[in-house]
Amino acid sequence: MAINTDKNVYTVVFAAVMVIVVGSILAFLATGLSGRINENMRFEKQQNILYAMGINDNVDEGSVNFVPTDIVEDKFSQYITEQIIIKGDQIVDNDEAYLIDMKKQLALAKKGETPELPLFIGEKEGKKFYVIPMYGKGLWDDIWGYIALDDKMIVQGVFFDHKGETPGLGANINQRYFMDDFSGESIMDGTRYAGINVAKGNNDPLNNDKEDNEVDALAGATITGNGVSAMIKETVNLYKDYLKTIRTN
Repeated sequence: MAINTDKNVYTVVFAAVMVIVVGSILAFLATGLSGRINENMRFEKQQNILYAMGINDNVDEGSVNFVPTDIVEDKFSQYITEQIIIKGDQIVDNDEAYLIDMKKQLALAKKGETPELPLFIGEKEGKKFYVIPMYGKGLWDDIWGYIALDDKMIVQGVFFDHKGETPGLGANINQRYFMDDFSGESIMDGTRYAGINVAKGNNDPLNNDKEDNEVDALAGATITGNGVSAMIKETVNLYKDYLKTIRTN
């Protein structure tokens, strides 16, 4: 007996079958590729941490090029000398601290619970770096990054990225001309841990003033810039008790 494809029942059944088939295929692929996905996420975190330390494959003033994935683990082991987890008054070594989900830890902190805060201690050319992961909210979705400090609380480098900021505007937080402005800025305002403000109209477009706790904002991206400012300040406040123990001035 021929199937009447004009009936609504056929359409519904066909659609249901296709959903089940496609869903099953996607689930199978996700399971089969989970190892590769996790590996790529691990590489990306290592690349971002190293980038904040100034370890990258940049070839000109405008490029943003990471350490290649085939050597990033070796470079990470070479430059990151210690990984620690800060939980309240406890500090423990953990070689996989970089895998901690900072978004979840910030959610715990906001609920009044004690978060596990990862921190990465690196060394390059005889100088020590303290790299802190960050997470925040932009205009449309999540933003995140890493900030590398020395023991004087001077920024040595940053890396920012986003999930869905506006192309050509807020999405430019991951561009060199924005990220490079943070280098040399202090997170201190006197004895106060102030962070760094992304300021609109700060009268310092070339970012020559490194004592103002400010960098020039991105044009047309006020809310994203405010999100970066809030992200840095919130991170500094979470880590300031530890930072006090390493600060040398």
